[in-house]
Amino acid sequence: MRRFLFAGLVLAVAGQLPAAAQTTNSGTDKFAQLETMLPTPNSYRTASGAPGPDYWQQRADYDIKVTLDDAKQAITGRETITYTNLSPDALPYLWVQLDQNILDKNSITTATQVGQLQDKMSFQGLESMLSDFDGGFKIESVTGKDGRALHTVTNHTMMRVDLPAPLQPRQSVSFNVKWHYNINDQLKINERSGYEYFPQDKNYLYEIAQFYPRMAVYSDNQGWQHKQFLGNGEFTLPFGDYKVSITAPADHVVGATGTLQNAAQVLSATQMKRWEQAKTATKPVLMVTQDEAVKAEASRATGTKTWTYVAKNVRDFAWASSRKFIWDAMQIKQNGKPVMCMSYYPKEGNPLWGQYSTQVVAHTIKTYSKFTIPYAYPVAISVHGPVGGMEYPMLCFNGGRPQKDGTYSAQVKYGMISVIIHEVGHNFFPMIINSDERQWTWMDEGLNSFVQFLTEQEWERNYPSRRGEPRNIAAYMATDNSLQSPIMINSESALQFGNNAYGKPATALNILRETVMGRELFDYAFKTYAQRWAYKHPTPADFFRTMEDASAVDLDWFWRGWFYTTEHTDLALESVKSYNASTLNPQVENARLQQQRAAAPQSITAQRNATDIPKTLVDEKPELKDFYNSYDPLAVTPADQQRYTAMLSNLTPEQQQRLNDSQTNFYELSFRNVGGLVMPIVLQMTYADNSQEIQTIPAEIWRKNNAQVSKVIVTKKPVISFVIDPFQQTADTDLSNNAFPRQPAASRFELFEQQRPQTPPNPMQQQTSRTTSPMQKLEQKPVGSGQ
Repeated sequence: MRRFLFAGLVLAVAGQLPAAAQTTNSGTDKFAQLETMLPTPNSYRTASGAPGPDYWQQRADYDIKVTLDDAKQAITGRETITYTNLSPDALPYLWVQLDQNILDKNSITTATQVGQLQDKMSFQGLESMLSDFDGGFKIESVTGKDGRALHTVTNHTMMRVDLPAPLQPRQSVSFNVKWHYNINDQLKINERSGYEYFPQDKNYLYEIAQFYPRMAVYSDNQGWQHKQFLGNGEFTLPFGDYKVSITAPADHVVGATGTLQNAAQVLSATQMKRWEQAKTATKPVLMVTQDEAVKAEASRATGTKTWTYVAKNVRDFAWASSRKFIWDAMQIKQNGKPVMCMSYYPKEGNPLWGQYSTQVVAHTIKTYSKFTIPYAYPVAISVHGPVGGMEYPMLCFNGGRPQKDGTYSAQVKYGMISVIIHEVGHNFFPMIINSDERQWTWMDEGLNSFVQFLTEQEWERNYPSRRGEPRNIAAYMATDNSLQSPIMINSESALQFGNNAYGKPATALNILRETVMGRELFDYAFKTYAQRWAYKHPTPADFFRTMEDASAVDLDWFWRGWFYTTEHTDLALESVKSYNASTLNPQVENARLQQQRAAAPQSITAQRNATDIPKTLVDEKPELKDFYNSYDPLAVTPADQQRYTAMLSNLTPEQQQRLNDSQTNFYELSFRNVGGLVMPIVLQMTYADNSQEIQTIPAEIWRKNNAQVSKVIVTKKPVISFVIDPFQQTADTDLSNNAFPRQPAASRFELFEQQRPQTPPNPMQQQTSRTTSPMQKLEQKPVGSGQ
């Protein structure tokens, strides 16, 4: 539609529309501030999102000795935990996490599992249901420093240790724990650690984690975090120093969190020489070659070796052990500090693992350090075994295995690279920026998946990232609200866990970076968050507040919509009206209107009446005609021309020039927020000369009316089409209403030969096919038999 306005109305169109037409929020303001929903700032956590002057956190140091029983697939261990109370509170008891108890036959996880029986079930699923595996920690003793038993109470995956006297602020207490447990077959009981058995060479590969009783977090914002471990909500742990001695068969190779303290006792002279070569290598050096690993597979050592590792200021510890391991290493420098990047993998992982794993580890450390903080730990390790993907400080377990003939699909290759990036990236979230995984999975998985996306794109141009691109999350966000949860929900309650805690928050951050804030503001704020909360315990409010504090961008509307609701993006361009300024010259304007009238199509009634009604009554009786039968309202009269001349005399030269400006175009665009999520409007305009322009209208355009708004666009060239979100950068779930004029959605259908319905099996055929058919029996009757 193209309309022409008088000069006095042009100013009204170009300016703001009347308030009554723009404000209809009715108390549902999506731009309301979050202060009523976020915790009140205090001296521990400030309103800026930074740690306050009185911030504190607890500390737990460990001295652990464990033995791997390769014959029984079991762990025995003992530890001394030294817990330091840096809080202002006296603590009469301590809470210790017993994560292995999730595999206890009477665990809450088993008791509360839900499901339905289907027509088909995998053998692994059946094995898991019928398993009689004797899992969980078997606590042998808990004693004080003096050797006396301490009173304990075990509540599923948590154990309370009652102290002889309350632990006062700024004091420490040490106590000892002895335990053992059976290691799960990871391929039968899918957990975050376990073993894999290789029947071809009769060897085991162990990936060991959650193997020791470990301290729960006591914090300023919630006291003890002792929510039970049910499976989804992972781990919340204090920082400390670890010394861990691992006794394993003498022909095993053991990799672990931290740095090896007794290399001369457990490595050969050749391996020590290779280690030195790895420090200056530009590609991975094989510490244990494939030939050496294959030779070790055939050995069965009767003795043991003890590998001692030390890790400083970490929140956890994990390790891996097998005689099957190939081991390679390559040292890089990160901010001037050496980081030894390593991989441990069986021959079944080659050629993928030898070619890619350690290179991916190094690339991840460099890229994450650029976007967050410099990696400060001395090693970073990727281990291939039965666990598909799990993270620990300095070490992670990753899947991705080629076929037996060494070939692999693109999906396997990129899946392997992505999982290594993801799990190594967890060194930053949550191993260093140490959020509460038990409560808020998104704070580590979502943030980590976002930086994973950035890292993948720096690995290879047009890398096939699974998460990060807004278009990839649109289908999930379009699903029914009953199938979704807000991101801000407890880890154990989230629906569609992967989309909720990984994909959606990762996409949200990418949209913030590319569309809402811009890369410069976002990257600085994100890095500020990492710097503020490195080696500390941040909460969602600390993240939200820091991102705003370091950027001067009010993001409360964004956190509210993306993190606290299940609304989705669906912005519609409902109509476009086109205007030009009227010249007010009756000669020009009336001639134009006459052309429009002449060009207007004659109605179907008028066309038929011209034939069906040869003469009207007025035609037959001319005396019925009067002034109006010959009056032309568009005929220009002298009075019209005089009024025009008088009007011009009252205008300035600039105003007169505006009247003759036929090049300026005014477009009134009407937008509707169908999905509920307020977002910036990214608008592409295609001009008549086929050139294009992008305008990004900030989300604040919706601040006075969250549901519908109008916007006037002024251009020097005529526009032939408008498109919202042309690059699909806002996760819009319905692109069919984004263009004006509307654009047909191109697609194809597949032709096929219609098949007849399959008939059910014929029992008679099944029976007779084993012997002789009835017809054959008739044919075999002898002549004269009477048949």
